[in-house]
Amino acid sequence: MHSSRRGVTAGPRRYQNAPDLADAVSRFARASMLVVGDVMLDRYVYGHLAHGNSDPSVPVLAVERELALPGGAANLVRNLTALGASVAFVSVVGDDQTGSDLTGLVGGQPGVEPWLLVEGSRATTLRTRYVAAGELLLRADHEETGPIHPKLAERLLRIASDTMAATSATVLADYGKGVLADDVPALLIAAARQARRPLVVAPHGTDYARYAGADVIAPTRLGLEEAAGMPIQTDAEAAAAAGSLRAQHGFGAVLVLGADGALTLATDAGMRHFPSDPAEAAEPTAVADAVIATLAASLASGLDAAAAAELASIAAGIVTRKAETAAVVRDTELLAELAG
Repeated sequence: MHSSRRGVTAGPRRYQNAPDLADAVSRFARASMLVVGDVMLDRYVYGHLAHGNSDPSVPVLAVERELALPGGAANLVRNLTALGASVAFVSVVGDDQTGSDLTGLVGGQPGVEPWLLVEGSRATTLRTRYVAAGELLLRADHEETGPIHPKLAERLLRIASDTMAATSATVLADYGKGVLADDVPALLIAAARQARRPLVVAPHGTDYARYAGADVIAPTRLGLEEAAGMPIQTDAEAAAAAGSLRAQHGFGAVLVLGADGALTLATDAGMRHFPSDPAEAAEPTAVADAVIATLAASLASGLDAAAAAELASIAAGIVTRKAETAAVVRDTELLAELAG
């Protein structure tokens, strides 16, 4: 959670193909998505810094309230349901209180069919943020990042592969916590190609060969820098690096997410850049989840990569104008933006 943003609210944007985009957005309600990835619990502890402490060198947070939200791939699921899609969600939790809390939170969301497999010896990822006066003081992570047990990986692959036949598109949300380790992404990509379902990857790490053959891969600009092994300062450099990785690993398209909400798309048709709204940058995870959810729902609704990226850019603009991390709502925000 970050301090309140004071970005300039942009005036209404005009879109030449707004009717076609709006028609696609209206079809999101018929989209059924499969999300496979790392789930985690995001816990927020709010309070104020207390005074009169016996050791003034140690800050003390006087706790006022706490909030627990499903995070990681589960926040992407939340974004998809806010867009009107139904979601089958496959992930792994540990046999602990955090895993139990997550199961309840995810299962309680309308429009979500959860498949949260349990690994008895595993610690469920818990990220705790301590916030005072709107400022993040500290984040404490409790996690296990090793690969899930091979037998559990086999079960996850069976469930996900079977579910692809009943869903419109698949998203792999890799946060490096072990669910999409080893050859799991390659096997899921092969299953999606066999089922003729579009597949989008939110990647982690620098080895993008693990996602070879994906229809769309959506790295952040920083992630692209690390994967390409070169600094990226300009849109042209981002486009060149995206094109190189696309050719190297056989991606259908590469959509690069800038920290400010700007997007760069590399496809067979060439490069396109979608600038950001003139607003202060939002929480990067909020922008990324909104972009990837909108992109995937658009592909599931029959749009090509360029039109899907344009809708994703609109969603990014909506998120950058929000004061808090939140999902983009289809009717009151995305369709309203297209209506001008």
